[in-house]
Amino acid sequence: MSDFRIERDSMGEVQVPAQAYYGAQTQRAVENFPISGWTLPPALVHAMGLVKLACGIANRDLGKLTGTGKNPLNDAQVDAMLAACREVADGKHDGEFPIDVFQTGSGTSSNMNANEV
Repeated sequence: MSDFRIERDSMGEVQVPAQAYYGAQTQRAVENFPISGWTLPPALVHAMGLVKLACGIANRDLGKLTGTGKNPLNDAQVDAMLAACREVADGKHDGEFPIDVFQTGSGTSSNMNANEV
């Protein structure tokens, strides 16, 4: 078995560690912003999990996730997404956030990392 898998996005293909929960956007941030060698503090990662969980619950309760929009989710997908948010908030995936703490001023890379995990 390979140590890497190929992920594809709008910029093309990128090699991602085979067991990583994150995808192409996170891997690109790791490669493009090797600034300090420091990753995000676990407390920040956990807080992002809580924010994503709160947003997911609110959007679920408003019917925004399973409605007739562009890419509606089924109930099992919504439950899985919310469970993943809880796991991030609980610190179960701290190792899945490899991006440099100083990656950008906007936080785009850390947000995409959270979305992918």
